[in-house]
Amino acid sequence: MQTVSLAPEWNRLDLLGIYLAAGRRGEKIGASVHEQLRDEQEKVRILRGQSPWREVIDKYGLSLFDQEILVCALAPEAEPRLGWMFQDLQPGLSSPYPCPALMRELFVLDGDEAGLFQKSLSAMAPLFRHGLLEQGGGRLYRSLQPTSKSRTELLGWSQVMEAPPGTVPLETNATWDDLVLPEACMQALREFLLWITHRAKVVDEWGARFCGGPVALFAGPSGTGKTFSAEVLANVIGWPLFRVDLGFLISKYIGETEKNLNALFDSAHGRNMVLLFDEADSLFGKRGEIREARDRYANMQVSHLLARMERHQGPCILTSNMRWHLDPAFARRFHSVIEFPRPDKEARTRLWQRHIPPRAPLSKEFGRINLGAEMTLTGGQIRNAALHSAFLAAGEESDIEPAHIARAVWLELSKEGQEVRRQSLGRLETYLPGGN
Repeated sequence: MQTVSLAPEWNRLDLLGIYLAAGRRGEKIGASVHEQLRDEQEKVRILRGQSPWREVIDKYGLSLFDQEILVCALAPEAEPRLGWMFQDLQPGLSSPYPCPALMRELFVLDGDEAGLFQKSLSAMAPLFRHGLLEQGGGRLYRSLQPTSKSRTELLGWSQVMEAPPGTVPLETNATWDDLVLPEACMQALREFLLWITHRAKVVDEWGARFCGGPVALFAGPSGTGKTFSAEVLANVIGWPLFRVDLGFLISKYIGETEKNLNALFDSAHGRNMVLLFDEADSLFGKRGEIREARDRYANMQVSHLLARMERHQGPCILTSNMRWHLDPAFARRFHSVIEFPRPDKEARTRLWQRHIPPRAPLSKEFGRINLGAEMTLTGGQIRNAALHSAFLAAGEESDIEPAHIARAVWLELSKEGQEVRRQSLGRLETYLPGGN
């Protein structure tokens, strides 16, 4: 196993821990331990010029301090005995993962070395920018944990994609061929995808100024394909899609919303995943005038969210039914804004053809009705109505009839809570009970 090939790393940390513990007690270390440490350090030097270290160092541009930090963070998982040792050496933290203060003691860093070491712990440093460690910010007494990505890169473990806190995974089986959208919308989706797929070339190779995200706003009426398009994009790049549960994020208690946002973005940072803020109007609404304390607090929450999303390294997609309701200060952070219009007649026809089950028996009367031309429905409404009509026909053990479609559309339009006119169904009106 790959953990065996990294044995010199773990043996060296073992010995450094012995040195530190003895030094704190004022004890001297024997010559044999000195000799062991020199041997292990030489083995580590050779090891880091070989696979898997060589590839990881070159790929992410890791400095010597980056390497030391990363191996310390991985040690408790690769060798549990080291986790117990770290816990003994930092009793106040009650964590098997080491904090930066402990690492500085282990490697006997001070002066300029301590400054360079601390620089490797900034949020924009390679370890956090590339999602190899969980926590950033350089806090001396905050334990550092490895990510699934670093376990895969150095330990050879299978990468397990856990859902970030406050999110729900969505299926991503849809493809470009499943989308029924205007060509301008399709082109905008393909261009947004370039921000993800060509980031390494533009930023790392061409030296473009480093930026977070990318972040996109999908705006348009409900049922026009915004969420479905996010599923397609995630499937195309082969990354999981997680929908953010806004009910989990927003809290009436001071500080809780910010805490939830931090947990979400810390977990997702640098990982190959897409975050979807579905129907985000409630969270990203306009910041109003400050009339009382709770208004000031709401504005602070939005400001905190803007800052975290701006620093987050990974694609975020927000959907909105009311683009005009979004705060302009937030809109400036979007790398792409894509409008999803209501489908036209041709698009509605294609949507009906796509959503009626392909092997369902259809009555001969279907040939006389162009469903796309008769009713101005959204894609979501057509999908629901097509399925409902299929279940109505299955319950009657019959072909799908125009009457089933008429009933399903009537019920779908009634969901909006407004009075539905029979004329809204076009020629399908005659198939409703009581029709002519």
